[in-house]
Amino acid sequence: MPNKNFDNCVSFFIGNGAYQGRLIRLNEVVNTILSKHRYPLPVSAIIAESTVLAAMLSSTLKYDGLFTLQTQSNGPVSMVVVDVTSSGQIRSCAKFDEERLNAGQELRKTLGQIEPAPHLMGGGHLAFTVDQGKSSELYQGIVDLQGKDLTECALRYFKQSEQIDTNLKLFVLPPHGENSSWFAAGIMLQKMPFQGGRDIDEQTANESWNEANIFMESLSEDEVFDAELSSEEILHRLFHANDLHITQSKEYCFSCRCSREKLLNTLSTFSKEEIADMIEDGKITATCHFCSEQYVFDPSELVKQ
Repeated sequence: MPNKNFDNCVSFFIGNGAYQGRLIRLNEVVNTILSKHRYPLPVSAIIAESTVLAAMLSSTLKYDGLFTLQTQSNGPVSMVVVDVTSSGQIRSCAKFDEERLNAGQELRKTLGQIEPAPHLMGGGHLAFTVDQGKSSELYQGIVDLQGKDLTECALRYFKQSEQIDTNLKLFVLPPHGENSSWFAAGIMLQKMPFQGGRDIDEQTANESWNEANIFMESLSEDEVFDAELSSEEILHRLFHANDLHITQSKEYCFSCRCSREKLLNTLSTFSKEEIADMIEDGKITATCHFCSEQYVFDPSELVKQ
C-alpha cells in the first residue's frame, strides 16, 4: 500500500519569506520506474537520484507541459533521461555499457556498489529542458558534468546560469535487509532576491541564510526516509524556529506516454529499406525505453504504398 508520506513535494518559506524551499520524498515512483528495467544496482541508483533531482528542479518552475533532465556523457552510463510533466507524471531511463561499467568498477574494487553518478557518467553535460508546446519557446539550461556528485553539478548550474544562492541535498536508499524498496529524497533552499525596506539588513539576512543551511544539512537519512514522519513534521523539526510557512504539496506518480499509435506513426516515416532491415521472424518489434513495453507490428502496416 502506498505511503502518503512519500511521492510528493512540499513547498515552504522560512525567514519571513527570505528563503524558499522544497522537500521531496519518493518511494513508489522510483520503485515502479526501476521495476520496468533490469538495471545493475549502480545504474538503478543513478536513476533514483536523477529522478528526485528532476522532480526537485521542475518544482521550482511554473510551466504547463514537460520538464526533461538529460545527461549525455562518455562514460559507461552515457545517457540518463527523466521526464516530469506539469501534472506530476514521471518516467526515467538510462543507456549504459555493462561491460565498461563492470570493468571500471573492478578496477576501482567497487563492483556492484553504488558510486557517485559522475564517476560512472564520465565527461559530458547535464541539460534541463522545458517544453510547453508549439506555441511557446523551448527553454534549455546546460551545465558540464563536473563535481563529485549530481548535487554539485546542479549547484554549478544555479551559480552560473540562474545566479540564485541555492543549497541542495539528495538522498538515495537502495533495498537492503528487510527493506525491499528503493527510496529517494531531496531538500533544497534558495535565497529570495534581497529587497530594501525589510525588517533586517543584508548582513543579518546572510547570517540567517547560513543558519538555515546548517539546519538543512542536519537532515539525516534516517529522518528523511522514516515512513512514520510526514514531510511537514520533518520540516517542523528543521525550521520551527525560522518562521516556517508551508505553502503547498504536489503529488507524483509514474506514467509513460508511449502508445502503439505513436510508435506506428514514427515507424511509418521510415523507408522500405529501413523497415525491411527491422523485420525479424516476419514481424517488427519495438520496445519503449522508458517502460519496456513491447509493441509488435506487421510490416504491411508500415510500408508506404
